[in-house]
Amino acid sequence: MSYIITTLGNLVQQTAFFGLSWGNYLMVVVALVFLYLAIKKGYEPLLLVPISFGMLLVNLYPDIMLSIEDSSNGVGGLLHYFYLLDEWSILPSLIFLGVGAMTDFGPLIANPKSFLLGAAAQFGIFAAYIMAIFMGFPDKAAAAISIIGGADGPTSIFLAGKLGQTAYMGPIAVAAYSYMSLVPIIQPPIMKALTTKKEREIKMEQLRPVSKLEKILFPVVVTIVVVMILPTTAPLVGMLMLGNLFKESGVVKQLSETASNALMYIVVIILGTSVGATTSASAFLNLDTLKIVALGLIAFAFGTAAGVLFGKLMCKVTHGKVNPLIGSAGVSAVPMAARVSQKVGAEADPSNFLLMHAMGPNVAGVIGTAVAAGTFMAMFGVM
Repeated sequence: MSYIITTLGNLVQQTAFFGLSWGNYLMVVVALVFLYLAIKKGYEPLLLVPISFGMLLVNLYPDIMLSIEDSSNGVGGLLHYFYLLDEWSILPSLIFLGVGAMTDFGPLIANPKSFLLGAAAQFGIFAAYIMAIFMGFPDKAAAAISIIGGADGPTSIFLAGKLGQTAYMGPIAVAAYSYMSLVPIIQPPIMKALTTKKEREIKMEQLRPVSKLEKILFPVVVTIVVVMILPTTAPLVGMLMLGNLFKESGVVKQLSETASNALMYIVVIILGTSVGATTSASAFLNLDTLKIVALGLIAFAFGTAAGVLFGKLMCKVTHGKVNPLIGSAGVSAVPMAARVSQKVGAEADPSNFLLMHAMGPNVAGVIGTAVAAGTFMAMFGVM
């Protein structure tokens, strides 16, 4: 009888009820809220479902992220191995390959001035970098945090790993992906506050047709130019342009389909779950995390505002031919930010169609954020 009681007692002690802290329970609630937003409200479920479920798992069973060094038998937790692929920059680069295979650079080629709007929206990154330093973060940590302003999760993870800021990678990645998901909520108030109804109603001229040769040459030329200037951008820009070349060349349909579908979604599952698993209560519930989340929001707001304000300048210079709303798409949340530009423009005038015009700055923002990351790596001598 005593054996049975002892065995049952041991089983009870092994349940999660006795091993979790109040912080773990709080993070479980946060994970459930994220799942609600993803499933019920439809806030980028492709990102939020795996992230929030990873968050749920690590706070119910922290050892699922146990490192090899800390394990007693030399075997780490399942999601630790997923996370290593983030640290090694493998998953972010593969995400860029998939994004390239899914992206049409035609609007950017047809309107090269979109590069300026994409560049303007990167202002939020450098503004956040300065603010992070003032808030007490070291230079490299400030740089890794500031990339959140580009609303680009893979680049945020890539730069944090390259700069050796793995301690901050979890909060940075979660903040970046969260703001990517919340683009439809965060951006519209800023866009409306900085533009007049008349500006939002501006209809832009139809873009010129882009030839197949232009679309094939674009990824090759961009790779050569950008990587020659900033060699450290090769993993991101190179994979982005390789994926796009798969798409536009028309001779490797199987590779294009794999990169944009099967491979892309497999990587999203692994990356999203491992990112969510970095949010254990012990790692996430601290003052630095709150600072990172706040800086990310400030950076994203600054980037959106800078893009819209530069759009207003272009509107003035072109005598009303550019709708300033497309400037907000300069952050690299593709294609969400472009859809928001379309939505806000359609609210002002239902017959207005800005989506293709906004895609130019949007894809320029992807390149711009990668260039910003490369710039930081060059500043700190990281290869």
